[in-house]
Amino acid sequence: MLQRFQRMAFAAAAAWMASAAAAAAEISGEIGIGQSEPGQLDLQTPATQVARQVADLHHFMLVIITGVTIFVLALLLIVVLRYNRLANKTPARWTHNTLVEVVWTAGPVVILLLIAFPSVKLLQLQEDFSQVAPDLVIKATGNQWYWTHEYTEHGVEFDSTMIGYGEPVLNAAVREELAEYGYPDRAFKLATDTAVVVPVNKTVLVQVTAADVIHSWTVPAFGVKADGVPGRVNQTWFNAEKQGVYFGQCSELCGKDHSFMPITVKVVSQPVYDAWLACAKENDIVDCPAPTMLEFLEAKEAQEAIAAAEAAREADIASAADAAPSVETVR
Repeated sequence: MLQRFQRMAFAAAAAWMASAAAAAAEISGEIGIGQSEPGQLDLQTPATQVARQVADLHHFMLVIITGVTIFVLALLLIVVLRYNRLANKTPARWTHNTLVEVVWTAGPVVILLLIAFPSVKLLQLQEDFSQVAPDLVIKATGNQWYWTHEYTEHGVEFDSTMIGYGEPVLNAAVREELAEYGYPDRAFKLATDTAVVVPVNKTVLVQVTAADVIHSWTVPAFGVKADGVPGRVNQTWFNAEKQGVYFGQCSELCGKDHSFMPITVKVVSQPVYDAWLACAKENDIVDCPAPTMLEFLEAKEAQEAIAAAEAAREADIASAADAAPSVETVR
């Protein structure tokens, strides 16, 4: 009965995956969704090499910070409990200890060196643009309160405005608009009416500036954050390793609607990107669709179901092999 149920589950998952593939034929490989989940404690799942190193450095420093905090707290408790007026009525009169002074000087130096090496390595990866060979250049201009994205080498330019702009809460009208653009309710205040579309596994150079006040182009899953300053062009780069939808937001206070200034990036396969770009050159950007977030989510869930069914089938095969009588037992 168990084996039959597992086979049925595998067949159902396969059919589901087939329907998902029909809906989004060009979605393949590992899929990423750059969005925080309710109750999430850690950073977003990295989608680039830079974001992975940022997460690694964060975790490494968290260990150091935790150790230092526990050590200092332990010292404070020892001092309070052992050397208070009641427990230590006759205090010592010495004021210096060479060993202690060497330790409390050398210890922080060692800790700072441990932090400095990976930090400098990460900064070099992020900021040494002599090592970056971009396949695509995008100019992002911050405005109050939307982004203008320009594909400088292809003559494509469009504005990206939050879906449901100005609405403080999710209502029926916003839900309908989100669904129209292929977003679930959870994308409220993150999704935009037009998205930056880039090919997977390609290096994208983003030139960031602003038209009015200081803004900041930030996508956490990519590990990128670059301030847009009027009259100045800063730059950052990323190479997304997973297809999917990734959200960011302006990370510099820029006025009353600062919280209504999100960023949406869709990472797609090269054929899908080529078709989208060709359409964008000739038509209005809204007439050039890319895979929606709902399609990405459907494909991701189908992949997970297939993986679970495969694991169940392998476990079924392994348990059947263990239960089968050996030649020696038959004899």
